[in-house]
Amino acid sequence: MADSLAPGFLVASPALRDPNFLRTVIVLVEHGPEGSLGFIVNRPAPVSFDQVAELLGLDPSPEISELTPVFTGGPVAPQSGWILFDPEDVDDSILADAVEVSDRLAVSASRNLLDAIATDDGPRRRLLALGYAGWAPGQLDGEFARGVWVPVDLDDEIVFDTPPSERWAAALTSAGIDPARMSGTGGFSA
Repeated sequence: MADSLAPGFLVASPALRDPNFLRTVIVLVEHGPEGSLGFIVNRPAPVSFDQVAELLGLDPSPEISELTPVFTGGPVAPQSGWILFDPEDVDDSILADAVEVSDRLAVSASRNLLDAIATDDGPRRRLLALGYAGWAPGQLDGEFARGVWVPVDLDDEIVFDTPPSERWAAALTSAGIDPARMSGTGGFSA
């Protein structure tokens, strides 16, 4: 597959039965000869920002906790934390530790960014991902060949503004695909 898949969405087709990825939307940050990296953005984690903050010794206000959703970013290294955020109007010092995925989406594992969020000095549009989705060289290409992923253009509004339970259908719809017409074999039904 071409590097043009990243940045973009990987949307799980109904043929993907792995419980780690069933009906997921992944922001694919990197795809190349060395492998692929992404973050699930539609599976809320069983923990809150308050719980994460307590483990890290942060003391955010209740409003901050409500505005910072936590997601299961993937099955790899679930103890790691990543912040997906809109880099618009963010201080350059925060962007120094971030990977800009698109004009309106960046990723960071920076403690400085997490501290800024906890003190209400961080980006307004954000989410915390615990863990990530990763593929070895060629692995994702094999999964594409089996029809388990649908590549879709990245849309920051789906990541930050669409309710998590609606992101899978919204991502497919944004590509002109009717989710109701997809079959469980990776194709489309008549």
